[in-house]
Amino acid sequence: MSRVTIGVDPHKRSVTIEAVDDHAQVLATGRFGTDTTGYRLMLCYVRQQWPHRRWAVEGAGGVGRPLAQRLLADGENVVDVPAKLAARVRVFDTGNARKTDAVDAHAVAMVAVRSPRLNQLAYDEELVALRLLADRRDELSQRRVQTVNRLHRLLAELIPGGAKRDLSALQAKELLAPVRPRTLVGKTLRRIAAEEIADLVTVDAKLKSIKKELRAAVQDGGSHLMDLNGIGPAGAARVLADVGDVARFPDRNHFASWTGTAPLDASSGDHVRHRLSRAGNRRLNHVLHIAAIVQIRHDTEGRAYYRRKLAESKTPMEALRCLKRRLSDVVYRQLVADANTTHGIADEAGPGGHSGATPQSSAADLTPDVGSSDQPQPGPAHPTLPAHGPARTPNAASTASPPRRRAGAVKVERPTGRTTLTATSAGAPSKATRPRA
Repeated sequence: MSRVTIGVDPHKRSVTIEAVDDHAQVLATGRFGTDTTGYRLMLCYVRQQWPHRRWAVEGAGGVGRPLAQRLLADGENVVDVPAKLAARVRVFDTGNARKTDAVDAHAVAMVAVRSPRLNQLAYDEELVALRLLADRRDELSQRRVQTVNRLHRLLAELIPGGAKRDLSALQAKELLAPVRPRTLVGKTLRRIAAEEIADLVTVDAKLKSIKKELRAAVQDGGSHLMDLNGIGPAGAARVLADVGDVARFPDRNHFASWTGTAPLDASSGDHVRHRLSRAGNRRLNHVLHIAAIVQIRHDTEGRAYYRRKLAESKTPMEALRCLKRRLSDVVYRQLVADANTTHGIADEAGPGGHSGATPQSSAADLTPDVGSSDQPQPGPAHPTLPAHGPARTPNAASTASPPRRRAGAVKVERPTGRTTLTATSAGAPSKATRPRA
């Protein structure tokens, strides 16, 4: 029996779905609420109709994360559809910028049918908890930056010359202690500054506590990412939470493209050039950037590599990008080594043929056969198109989008008839069927 793909356009209060078969033929469409009643109606109906199915959720790492986690917890097969892919299919299908929930669900389903390498989601409570802790740490870090900025503004009005850039709570207290304004404005400024210092002390205590929790969670998971120079508990937790299963990356080049550290080929004709990639996971790109800066500031192999690139007449930014590319390879190899150790596989058997990294891994201890990863601007890509390919077939994404319908009603269309389901919060949906005219 062929498998049915269910494209999902998620929202906060409702989801729109479209079921298609392997030939991109629309089987049914529907709209359900995200509350307990709506979710159960949707899940029961889909399970009764199609035993062999998979769910394709748009933005499973963002707005579609709550629905994806609920489906995974119920044992469903879920894949993540990037919003960019769905947007491209939607434009090619409609030919314009019109955007509705039904059109979005159709585009998501088409992407899932035609893209075999979508990210397969898995329900891992430890990774979910680690992601929550990493997100919480990022939010606390942003709050600390905002608090320090407000404190700088207040101290600039209370103290001539203001305070230094890297300001701690203790230093702020020492600067504010001798300040005794006599005017009403000055007293108000000093009181607000004291409150900001108290908030800074509270945020620092929370950051210290969550750092210990992240360190313990990373170590309990068997990861050795913190052994790499420049990656701390927060960076290691972010890498593990966002990567998930490293086996979904065939080799280190795909991983570097995903982290945004691989340059983009922009060659045209005989003119060979590359440009900086602004795509990829920017949070992991930030983790690699911090690791590169830390290695450059200290006496490490990364600093020696950075200086060698400067000696090759590269600019400081080009040398930094080369170092980030090498660090991406090191992180990938460490993830592969940890995964192989967890599954009891030898380090040499990792995906892509890369050997596992040692705890002393740095930016320069790659395998001898590194290929072109040492170059910030590799040569043009080899042609992959066959000499005589098969004739092109029309795109299956040109299937007509389903008609608009009122909110709160669920309409299921079949080739042999038409069935209307009306979801109610009191009980099961009512069903009325009439033959096609």
